[in-house]
Amino acid sequence: MSLKGSCLCGAIAYEVDGLDMPIGHCHCHTCQKAHSAAFATTAGVMREHFRWTRGEELLAAYQSSPGKLRRFCPRCGSQLIAERAGQPHVILRVATLDDDPGLRPARHIWTSHDRPWLAQDGIPAYPEWNPER
Repeated sequence: MSLKGSCLCGAIAYEVDGLDMPIGHCHCHTCQKAHSAAFATTAGVMREHFRWTRGEELLAAYQSSPGKLRRFCPRCGSQLIAERAGQPHVILRVATLDDDPGLRPARHIWTSHDRPWLAQDGIPAYPEWNPER
């Protein structure tokens, strides 16, 4: 089953043959800063199961830690994958998939980096936008 994904502006697109590793939420400080979010949802995909289908030449990269490159769209800023040379897989940013992978998150990692404001107990939740706005 092939899954398609892209950046926010659509300039860069990719395809994967499936997710080869479990989906996880990474709460580390680096992911929080890179994604401007409390955590980043990722899954490993073997390199032979991943291919760019549009805009590969546009990709920008940032070395967020020694040997780890985060690849993103320089137009809209979407982080698409991270990779380390020599590893057999890339780390896919699952939220950039356009298709449902049919899997659900299996773990949280780096929760020791959680922000104090992250706790959601007792906070109202809405399926879409806040109805009071």
